[in-house]
Amino acid sequence: QVQLVESGGGSVQAGESLRLSCAAANSFSFTFNVMAWYRQAPGQQRELVAAIVSGGTIRYADSVKGRFSISRENIRNTVYLQMNSLKPEDTAVYYCNGKFSGRDYWGQGTQVTVSS
Repeated sequence: QVQLVESGGGSVQAGESLRLSCAAANSFSFTFNVMAWYRQAPGQQRELVAAIVSGGTIRYADSVKGRFSISRENIRNTVYLQMNSLKPEDTAVYYCNGKFSGRDYWGQGTQVTVSS
């Protein structure tokens, strides 16, 4: 059973920073092809925030380019999201995602709240 656990969420003021972490809670024999962060605000669909391939290719949502930075440690199946210059519209539950062999694995989510 693959388990991903997020940490680092919280409540901050606009303009402040947060760093999210996601790590495997148990060991398993493969490395995720892609690790990503998604978010879901109340009443909205889950959306991709940032993704990083094991070889290093990175993709960001337009809304976070220049403010967020994703990184990963392949050997630990760990992924990070550095979030700077946070805005109220970044408020959401943030989910860690790992993709391997056509399957998606999800964390339980961590709340990020940004007040103006």
